[in-house]
Amino acid sequence: MVGHQFLLSLGDSTSRILPIKKENNRYQIQFETTFEFNPEDLVSSVDEVFKKTEISNGYILEVEACDSAGVVYSYEVSELEGKGVIPCKVRALPIGCYSFFFTLTAPKETIVSVNETTANITETPNKNNSQLTYYIIAFILIVVGGIVVYLKRNKNKEIVNPNIILLGNYQFNKRNGELLFGKDKIELTSKEADLLMLLYNEVNTTVEREIILQRVWGDEGDYIGRTLDVFISKLRKKLEADSAIKLVNIRGVGYKLVMDV
Repeated sequence: MVGHQFLLSLGDSTSRILPIKKENNRYQIQFETTFEFNPEDLVSSVDEVFKKTEISNGYILEVEACDSAGVVYSYEVSELEGKGVIPCKVRALPIGCYSFFFTLTAPKETIVSVNETTANITETPNKNNSQLTYYIIAFILIVVGGIVVYLKRNKNKEIVNPNIILLGNYQFNKRNGELLFGKDKIELTSKEADLLMLLYNEVNTTVEREIILQRVWGDEGDYIGRTLDVFISKLRKKLEADSAIKLVNIRGVGYKLVMDV
């Protein structure tokens, strides 16, 4: 985290931080790139991280040049408030390869897990539990949100049966000759299904009696008297649960299926 915050202060958010090396209470932070920096910016970055994480009340920071292993800058912060050494202002260090060495003089009971760009820090039990609770709640919200989105998408992608025709609140299965109204299933005869299909294809348009007789009954020769009127009456009865659907008799002309489309 120290290395990450320091690179950000230099405007670098992509360079890698090499694996941290530790010996006793001394930690080495190495970088894959060279850089120049102002010691004041380094002090500010380190101070910010140590105050935030409370990993240690005191530490010594030594900056070494990679080629000579010589210390080019260092300072100490004491665990006693107000007794720490305030780093003096110095000129910016030139571009080069540098390593940071931290000696923790007053470490706390803290577990630190460091990767290339950031650190996951487990501090006091209360803080840890609070952070864990936050992540659990966030995870649950993400999962629930994902399930809701999944269900909505799948609802919108329901497979459409090409044999099903919507007639108001009814579903007309033209293949099986059935009307479905909620959980109720209403059987249609073949002639009733043919008649309803014909009127549906010409919805809100009057279909002449002669055309109905020819297309539904054809040359069967079993049309006698008021047969067509009887079939219309039967269909009306089976469609009466939805008042928005009407089979209208156009006197002297034929019949019309009236409904919103």
